Amino acid sequence: MDVFLVPVASERYELYCEEPDEPEPDDGEAAARPGVFKRVLRYFREMIAEAEHERRRAADPAEPRKSMVARAKARVLRWVAESIAEQRLLWQLRRRAVATLIHPDDLSEHQAQQLLRRSLQRDWERHRFWLVLDMLGGAASLLLILVPGPNFIGYYFAFRVVGHYLSLRGARQGLMKITWAYTPSPALTTLRRVAGDSPESRETVVREVASTLRLEHLASFFQRAAIG
Repeated sequence: MDVFLVPVASERYELYCEEPDEPEPDDGEAAARPGVFKRVLRYFREMIAEAEHERRRAADPAEPRKSMVARAKARVLRWVAESIAEQRLLWQLRRRAVATLIHPDDLSEHQAQQLLRRSLQRDWERHRFWLVLDMLGGAASLLLILVPGPNFIGYYFAFRVVGHYLSLRGARQGLMKITWAYTPSPALTTLRRVAGDSPESRETVVREVASTLRLEHLASFFQRAAIG
């Protein structure tokens, strides 16, 4: 697994990777959990698959106007797709024993290692915090089972709880168990030089770097994350 240490400002970095859109089944993880967790995890994976399908599907101008419910569902799926993009790296780390960090070539291996650990530690603390809050929110949403109709608020919290749980496990795996190799990249150093430019002026350079590294979605990720 290749993980990229992307400079999005002169002194700020974000971890990035591109793995298959649909996560691999993790039956061992589900089997070790109670029945309720199995159902939530199955629903979670189905929702991910549907959100990724919606993200990849090109809009058809001839398609009839969707109903209000369908439009609301599409908005939810877009939000889910964005959440997946933010957490996919950590989810993938859960199943890894070795990984390679590709970093700007103006950083030493020690500097890259420190930045990696700092980022994973920050992610671990953040997802632990939100996991606790969303578990409390999910517990409170159980009161809504008395209200007729689907418990969308309950589904929302269930999705967040599972997502934060898997992210927490991935961050811990990256910190404690994965053996990391380090590879310098001149292309990533180029991104630092244009991070402070306007999105329009840096677009060509960013797309060239993405092409060099063979990363399909790096350009859109960088434009969202970079300061400028």
